[in-house]
Amino acid sequence: GMASLSSATEKKPVVVASTTQIADFARQLSGDRLTVKSILAPGADPHTYQPTPDDVQMVLEASLCLENGLHLEGKNWMSSLAKDANKPIITTTKGIQPLVIDSEGESLPDPHAWFSPKNAAIYVNNIVKGLIELDPEGKEGYMARAKLFLQQLRVLDSWIREQVNTIPTQRRVLVTTHDAFNYFCSEYRFNADNNFLSIAPVGWST
Repeated sequence: GMASLSSATEKKPVVVASTTQIADFARQLSGDRLTVKSILAPGADPHTYQPTPDDVQMVLEASLCLENGLHLEGKNWMSSLAKDANKPIITTTKGIQPLVIDSEGESLPDPHAWFSPKNAAIYVNNIVKGLIELDPEGKEGYMARAKLFLQQLRVLDSWIREQVNTIPTQRRVLVTTHDAFNYFCSEYRFNADNNFLSIAPVGWST
């Protein structure tokens, strides 16, 4: 009855991601073999986040941690949590060629790399490698789900290109409340007058 069910649930390894996007990628890849949790709630700002005692507890119960990297997690809080708890961590942006942005006079890598489907594919490959290392018996399933996910990303990329190609490059302008769309603009050639980078009007909320 219930007792056997709950003990079966407890045996699932737990994967803890820093953000909702990464958790979403990991859920698509893990099927029901793993429990995936996200430290950040939807809409929370990873740049300014301060980990709580609950986060520490969540990471202590994890078998694997996932972070974005490229300093998306301000002061690298996710890798600090993993290190303190002595847990393995995968940096999901590993191998991505970052765009460099100017932030208050400093040149920094833009961490919002998942806004391009090509980069999202790199996240998926990094995550799936980590899941297979964690749970080698689940390898076939992880590979199959990754293959499907990568196929969907390719379809998404061609669909975006098809839509965007109906607009002449000089007229492709994208304005958002938060200038997190650099990879999207760069990939699909938006905002030619702004070096194909994201535009956010001054004074709008970020």
